[in-house]
Amino acid sequence: MMKILITRKVPEALLKRLYELPNVEVIMFDKEDEPMPREQLLAELKTADGVFSNLSDKLDREALEQAEYLKVISTLAVGYDNIDLEVAREKGIKIGHTPYVLTEATADLTFALLLATARNLPQGQQMIKNNEWSSWSPFGLTGKQVYGSKIGIIGMGRIGLSVARRAKGFSMDVLYHNRSRHEEAEKEVGAIYCSLDELLEQSDFVVLLAPGSKATYHMIGTEQFKKMKNTAYLINSSRGTNVDEKALYDALKTGEIKGAGLDVFEKEPISADHPLLELENVLAIPHIGSASIETRQEMVEVTVSNLINGLTGKELVYEVPNQ
Repeated sequence: MMKILITRKVPEALLKRLYELPNVEVIMFDKEDEPMPREQLLAELKTADGVFSNLSDKLDREALEQAEYLKVISTLAVGYDNIDLEVAREKGIKIGHTPYVLTEATADLTFALLLATARNLPQGQQMIKNNEWSSWSPFGLTGKQVYGSKIGIIGMGRIGLSVARRAKGFSMDVLYHNRSRHEEAEKEVGAIYCSLDELLEQSDFVVLLAPGSKATYHMIGTEQFKKMKNTAYLINSSRGTNVDEKALYDALKTGEIKGAGLDVFEKEPISADHPLLELENVLAIPHIGSASIETRQEMVEVTVSNLINGLTGKELVYEVPNQ
């Protein structure tokens, strides 16, 4: 009998193929809006053959070393920085993820975050809710014009290119910084490759789309904020660990940068007393980059396929590469 652990409640209709597997027991955590408690996760992993996981699961050395039967981890995400890859490979555990399928949804959200931050949309909504809109004002809630401005994309991968395509619809100049040149982006949207410092110094909107890793941890901090224009905005829909939040708070508080739109945070979920939420020039949303119905359904389909393939000795649809 194989045991499959699903660490977050998912509509059972999307999991039909798992339940149809022969000699399988499916254990699914029954609370949709909260992660499986650590103690329960550790206990269930001891006898699990496969895990349908997500970013809130800390699959570290402690968790994986006691997973005696585990063959595959299939995560409902592109990122996998919550999984100890070294231990997984030591134990021969395959790791599947869901790249490609969430590209356009995340690009949509990133550009929406940029627009809403630039034009003070949350502040405008709050003004109406607080019954503070008394009359039209010539310079009330004036923000940054996006059309014709300059965007700097850090991490020109699939999502970065999709954001750049949207930016060209607004006649934006596109700068980018990446580990290597992206010739397709240069050819298609006229993106200009530059150093990180050049990007920070020139961009009106710095859009962070780099993956989360040891190499990118706090890649945007005090020194980087000093290089940005005091009229510039930071948009982060990549990983919260890529930004030093204390340095971001200071930069926003002192006017070193104009504002920030954030979909991700160093430690998630954040609470209402998070220091960044004290600031009026911050738009914070709860890690919903891929949250379109179509995308989430497709992500579940890929996660299920990775899980089934890993349990039946087949090649995963999308396997985390060796690094």
